[in-house]
This record gives sequence, structure tokens and C-alpha cells, in this order.
Amino acid sequence: MTQSLERTGLTISLPDHTQLPESNGEFVKNFHEHPQSIILTDSIEPVLQKIHPDGQYAIGQDSGIYWRITEPLERGAEAPDWFYVPGVPPLLDGKIRRSYVLWQEHLAPLIALEFASGNGDEERDSTPLSATGEEKTKPGKFWVYEQIIRIPYYGIYIFDTGELEVYHLVNGKYHQMKTNQRGHYPIEQLGVELGVWEGSYQNLNQNHLWLRWWDSEGNLLLMGSERAEQEKQRAEQEKQRAEQAERSQREAIPKLLAMGLTVEQVSSALGLSIEEVENEE
Repeated sequence: MTQSLERTGLTISLPDHTQLPESNGEFVKNFHEHPQSIILTDSIEPVLQKIHPDGQYAIGQDSGIYWRITEPLERGAEAPDWFYVPGVPPLLDGKIRRSYVLWQEHLAPLIALEFASGNGDEERDSTPLSATGEEKTKPGKFWVYEQIIRIPYYGIYIFDTGELEVYHLVNGKYHQMKTNQRGHYPIEQLGVELGVWEGSYQNLNQNHLWLRWWDSEGNLLLMGSERAEQEKQRAEQEKQRAEQAERSQREAIPKLLAMGLTVEQVSSALGLSIEEVENEE
């Protein structure tokens, strides 16, 4: 539904997410962006579910954040490659979000990430909005995130080099953060760290550099497939330990009997049935 504002006696109707374009028609810039977004979302979901047991949060992936009304409409939006907004419902009126509309929700994302295919100049662009209203150049992403949307954490990841820059909004200005002793950037409100990890993912068998999350103690936050593989390995190790323990028990039977213990005594000592001991005699 539209949102109305009273201004000097006039009603101004503003469009909502169902009435705004969900795309500006541009291609995703490379094949790296989609799997990178999946990695970030998949691995941080367990953390967010603990922080938000009521499920009130939203994650956007290359989705528009509308911050002003202009023509064409999509010119009034920025679309971070990945962002997280706490304290908002994942659905609006039972519908999947088409975009995130600031004049409806008034809550800024906590963190936004841009995956730069170039050298990062576009993502660092701090060109301000024209004060005259005669806009020839679109305001830069950096300026919009810092001065208008006011996103507390803004990260720029350069695919080609694996470089990561993270900026923290302090007193209304972005300050470039320094890494901790592990080479990560702490995102304190989430209790996690953001950094660069080298490894393979999906059908990209060769190692690549990816943005990943770690917990505050430096443990890598695993994706669902990694957690499943870890559990599989743990179960296999438990099975091997149980089989080894059983072999050790059975190998001990003839030794204990040779020492003069009765079948009953060996059965009691090893926790086996008399039949199991007799079968190993």
C-alpha cells in the first residue's frame, strides 16, 4: 500500500515495495557474486536466528534500498550486493520483499557489502547529491550509504585482488577500520568477524578467495554443507572408535582367560555376555 504524508495541507502518496521497480535492468557483473552471497547468508543464519528468535530480520542480496523519489524511480535506489537489517519482518503483508523502502520502515541496514568487479572506485564514490536539484551525476554509493541511509558498517570487497575494506560510521562519517590480530574486521553488534578465506566452493574446484564470517573467538562459521560434512566425519570417527573398542575387548578375552580368569570373570570385567566370551575362546 502507499504511504501518505501530510505536508502543508496536501496529501503526498509514496509508493511501497510492490509499486517500485525491483531491478534497474543491469546484469550481475560476474559469476562470483551469487555464490559469494550464498556463502555469507548460509553461514551467518544460525547466528541471526539466535539473535532474533522471533525471526524479525531481513537479508538483501543485490536488492534495492529506496531512499528517495525521483524519475526514473530506480534512480532513487542503491542495491548493495549483500545487506542485513535487524528488527524488521522478512515478509510485508505476507509478501516477499521486492525491495527495501526507507520511507516505510525507517531502519537502516546494520551492514552492507559491495563486491567490486573493478578496482573499487565506483564503491568508494562519495559524489554528493546536487543541491540545485539539477542532477547530472548520480550520487555516489559511498555518500548515499554514509550520509543518507547511514549504514553503520560498509564493506568493499575487490574480487580480483581479494582485498577487503570495511568502514564504520562514527559521528556521521565513515572511518576505515583496521583488522584485528587475525586479520578480520569485528562486527560487534553481531558478535562476528568478517574476513577473507581461501578455499573451494560449489563446482569451483580450484581455491578462490571468499568473504567469510568467523565468531569472536576466531572460529570459522560454517555453511550448511560444511556443517553436514563435519557431522558426517564426527559420526564416522565415533563409529571407528566404537569398532576399535570392540576389537580391543575381543582381543583381550584370550589373554585374560590365559591368565586364569574364568569365563564369568572375563564377562564381568569386559561388560560382555558369557556367550560372547565363549565365542572368542
